Amino acid sequence: MKNNVVLNKLRDWKVGTTIVMLFVVVMWLLPTLGLLVTAFRDRTASVESGWWTAILDPFNTQWTFAAFDEVLFSDNWNLSQAFMNTLAVSVPATILPITFAAFAAYGFTFLTFKFKELWFGVIIALMIVPLQAVIVAVLQMFVAIDEWLLTIPGNEYGDFHLSGEYPAGWIVHSAFAMPLAVYILRNYMMTLPVALIEAARIDGASHFQIFWRLIVPMSVPALASFAIFQFLWVWNDYFIAFMFVGNHSVMTYQLLSMLGQRGEGWQIVMAGCLISVLVPLAVFFGLQRYFVRGLTAGSVK
Repeated sequence: MKNNVVLNKLRDWKVGTTIVMLFVVVMWLLPTLGLLVTAFRDRTASVESGWWTAILDPFNTQWTFAAFDEVLFSDNWNLSQAFMNTLAVSVPATILPITFAAFAAYGFTFLTFKFKELWFGVIIALMIVPLQAVIVAVLQMFVAIDEWLLTIPGNEYGDFHLSGEYPAGWIVHSAFAMPLAVYILRNYMMTLPVALIEAARIDGASHFQIFWRLIVPMSVPALASFAIFQFLWVWNDYFIAFMFVGNHSVMTYQLLSMLGQRGEGWQIVMAGCLISVLVPLAVFFGLQRYFVRGLTAGSVK
């Protein structure tokens, strides 16, 4: 009898699935563990031996905060300015696509107009277009806009322009995030109760009032789930920041410069990475309760 109870508990526990998941989690966390260990080792040790040697012999390893001290307080690395530059790119580049995509998703869900499904299909098809395929055209467009801006009286010396500045990064990040945002938000809005929307229309509410007072509050899970995706993508992006926001060094570019020409600054880079990852972690854990709800809503009806 006792053996049967034990076997039933093991079946309920799903040992095989648990072991596989634990293995995946451990393998996924290994790079982060290596980053953490390297950040607390001195430069000589991090170059001469692998990080796992410190774990195997922790008591004979010399642990130090020198890398964090250099990253945070040394004049050689302006990490605080890079941190603020990254925030200046990431926050607007997260808010803008969510705002416009929410309006578009509302239109594709609750409004009726010609070729609605065709236009929605075109937007979804844009998700397969990689940025690298249109990078030259986008750069040429910004150059043309800057040349036009020079013709405006008072801007003869280019006091304001797009190339290399924050607005260029906002536009590119927002444009390439819009198709996915519209897709996620539209799928979620299709699960909302239509009777509630119809009741609001009967009471005389306009589309603008329905959107802000009903749709947006009920769509918080989907908005938050996409905000996590978009913020993490923009925060960790190097390519767009380097190509379009070159006048302002972001965290990814600054971390690369810390490595040095011969790769002698590994422990400094690891310390900078730990500091850089704090904000994405805070965003994820702050919004994680909406994450699964926002992504799975609309997938099954």
